[in-house]
Amino acid sequence: MEGVDYLAAERKKAEFDVEEMKIVWAGSRHAFEVSDRISKLVANDPAFRKDERTMLPRKELFKNTLRKATYAWKRINELRLSEEEASKLRFYVDEPSFTDLHWGMFVPAIKGQGTDEQQRKWLPLAYKMQIIGCYAQTELGHGSNVQGLETTATFDPQTDEFVIHSPTLTSSKWWPGGLGKVSTHGLVYARLITDGQEHGIHGFIVQLRSLEDHKPLPGITIGDIGMKFGNGAYNTMDNGVLRFDHVRIPRDQMLMRVSRVTREGKVVESDVPRQLVYGTMVFVRQTIVQDASCALSRAVCIATRYSAVRRQFGSQNGGPETQVIDYKTQQSRLFPLLASAYAFRFVGEWLNWLYTDVMRRLQANEFSTLPEVHACTAGLKSLTTSVTADGIEECRKLCGGHGYLCTSGLPELFAVYVPACTYEGDNIVLQLQVARILMKTVSQLSSGKPPVGTMAYLGRIEPLMQYRCNVQKAKDWMNPNVVLEAFEARAARMSVSCAQKLSKFSNPEEGFAELSADLVEASVAHCQLIVVSKFIEKLQQDIPGKRVKQQLEVLCGIYSLALLHKHQGDFLATSCVTSKQASLANDQLRELYTQVRPNAIALVDAFNYTDHFLGSILGRYDGNVYPKLYEAAWKDPLNESVVPDGYHQYIRPLLKQQLRAAKL
Repeated sequence: MEGVDYLAAERKKAEFDVEEMKIVWAGSRHAFEVSDRISKLVANDPAFRKDERTMLPRKELFKNTLRKATYAWKRINELRLSEEEASKLRFYVDEPSFTDLHWGMFVPAIKGQGTDEQQRKWLPLAYKMQIIGCYAQTELGHGSNVQGLETTATFDPQTDEFVIHSPTLTSSKWWPGGLGKVSTHGLVYARLITDGQEHGIHGFIVQLRSLEDHKPLPGITIGDIGMKFGNGAYNTMDNGVLRFDHVRIPRDQMLMRVSRVTREGKVVESDVPRQLVYGTMVFVRQTIVQDASCALSRAVCIATRYSAVRRQFGSQNGGPETQVIDYKTQQSRLFPLLASAYAFRFVGEWLNWLYTDVMRRLQANEFSTLPEVHACTAGLKSLTTSVTADGIEECRKLCGGHGYLCTSGLPELFAVYVPACTYEGDNIVLQLQVARILMKTVSQLSSGKPPVGTMAYLGRIEPLMQYRCNVQKAKDWMNPNVVLEAFEARAARMSVSCAQKLSKFSNPEEGFAELSADLVEASVAHCQLIVVSKFIEKLQQDIPGKRVKQQLEVLCGIYSLALLHKHQGDFLATSCVTSKQASLANDQLRELYTQVRPNAIALVDAFNYTDHFLGSILGRYDGNVYPKLYEAAWKDPLNESVVPDGYHQYIRPLLKQQLRAAKL
């Protein structure tokens, strides 16, 4: 039945104003209106169809992505979209392509690291897409360890040029998106060498392909690195390999905002502080946290709607079976992920504010908050992407067998999302960086330098080490201060415990390596505390709309108490709570699941995703799942012929046993 809303009864149960929640989710009325308008524009344009993506062979898939990216650019220009609208349009087209790296890495890096003169030269070309850029940092042998990159850029004073060279196989650039087949230019990161001396890693703008016939320029070997995990997914992207054989570029193509090389080959630091480069990193990582909330919310939306449509077991006297969403086992897996999507949304909003704040301070040469901001963005990037990747896969399992079909949208969402755990900083490496800053902060507590920002709680180390939770009944766990103190005490005690163990090693580096697994756990506890505290802060703001705030309070409770339940070993081992209190927290959590249940569908409706963007038959807004699954099956290329290719060659002889006797 077309036009019937099979989830209408669920939507009627909602106890809050969904339209107002949409605005909370979007961040503002303006942001909601832009997203709503642009997502519908994309959804209603047949040129952006994506339901055939998982069935296309790689070459067709890639060509189709080129078509969409070019068509999107044409629409952006025809409709005279603003920068904000254009980036939303690319987001809702929902297909990884070379434009992601051009706009997301190449342009910001030139803005952040290029001189005014370099920006005047290169940005107009990039903005008009007369050149297409990629970000060539990672190599076959090095990713996270940027200082270990092997590509060299040697200054030749005779000709006033840099010679870019790949001295080894492992120095081949490997993974940059857009590099494989499309980019005309690359931002290449290489070891700067002048007069036989090394000066660390610097960025260089290198033309890779001819602007006439797109062939690689002399001395450049370039190609695609092959198929990646999943159907469709990231295979729309031409991740590339690149080797240089003594390629020469003019001296002024080194990005020189922070340090420059003079005509004589001297390396001169400019008066622009080095730390400004951090600004770009903070910006990229805060967008990754925002993306995590989007990806997780998509998976949760699909799983929640399908859990309400799907019925299994529990039929009384031939009545309807039970909706899967009514089972506590389903709720205890699904609702914490729903709460996490909201939690990540709000911590992402806060990071956006933090980025603006840190840029303002950097411009005023004020660097005191940098280490803490670095720790905070690195740790949250790691935490949110790990939880999201695992959460998408959990949502697939929550959809039972049908979740395994590509038409559920979940396999492709998982495959496209999972690399976020590695790019822009491997998640474990990032947590170790956070741990370093935590250990340094703890060791300086006696020096009278109070910790700042998200580490400020460590300044109250004495009371936190003495802290005992005073919860007596389950309801007490709904007090935000009680939750916050428990999380602060757990994080502080885990950090202090690591610091004490570290102090017993004569060589601190050896201690750090030996204790690295414990340090990661302390770091994760610290990052979970940040998310909990920012969710609680969000609830202290004025939030309009009927019972919108109450719903968010329930979600905040689920987010924090589900974490407390999952990590109760930490809370018990650090004596922050008693086993009785942990058990009461779990009782309260079950009660919160019951409160969310009637609102679950409305809470995922608030994400305001079009069916096109979700790309999932199981997650359809109208819940009309089974007829659509049946219809879609017949569209698979394998069903184009009734008798399969290969029948006469293989199946028929088998059935007729006309196989030639094996020759001895």
